[in-house]
Amino acid sequence: MLVIGIGAGDPEHLTLQAVKAIGRVDVFFVLDKGEVKGELVRLRRWMVEEYGRGGCRVVEVRDPERDRGAVGYVGAVEEWRSRRAEVFERFIGEELGEGETGGVLVWGDPGVYDSTLAILEEVLGRGVVAFEYEVVPGISSVSALTARHRTSLTQVGRPVHITTGRRLEAEGVGDVDDVVVMLDARCAFGGVSGFDIYWGAYLGTPDEILVSGAVEEVGERIREVRAEARERKGWIMDTYLLRRREPTE
Repeated sequence: MLVIGIGAGDPEHLTLQAVKAIGRVDVFFVLDKGEVKGELVRLRRWMVEEYGRGGCRVVEVRDPERDRGAVGYVGAVEEWRSRRAEVFERFIGEELGEGETGGVLVWGDPGVYDSTLAILEEVLGRGVVAFEYEVVPGISSVSALTARHRTSLTQVGRPVHITTGRRLEAEGVGDVDDVVVMLDARCAFGGVSGFDIYWGAYLGTPDEILVSGAVEEVGERIREVRAEARERKGWIMDTYLLRRREPTE
């Protein structure tokens, strides 16, 4: 199996390593998230057609729905991952022939807030199917975000904290100067002051939106832009960096 990072949305985010890996795959596995996110599947199919070997196949399976109304968030995610693992297990056991290489095209980077690697480890742990897998890194939304805002992710001698909107809302920023926030459906930056924000949605796509400035000044604009974009497209993927402002005299 090859787990291939394909970048944050721009087809040119594909690395040379990823292009070569796509060319090695016999059967691609794609989780279909429904018509609302159909463009994510279409981009993957374009990459397969452009760089895949002749005769390779694409197997599409509907992605199991996660119970977003569940009381326990961690438990709901674990249950959802297990149902995904069952789907992967069937794909590997039923669709891959002897000596064939399977491939999964992962949005962004497989090692940054993505469940694919954990799911494959769960499949291996069940012992029903046996396989080996390689991981090809991709350009993450974090890398794309800082590049588009022409800023660095790190500052000299300072740590960077990567978290989720849920945890930011519950824990705040603490004493960290730079915080990357992902999976924030509720705009948790609203409870933060004294920070600049570098926000981006649909990074690397024609629908890309960028907003930056002091949280106190642009926070409401981000909320409005985000709500309008989600209403228009039916989904949104956004990421942002919070950077503490130096105190002024």
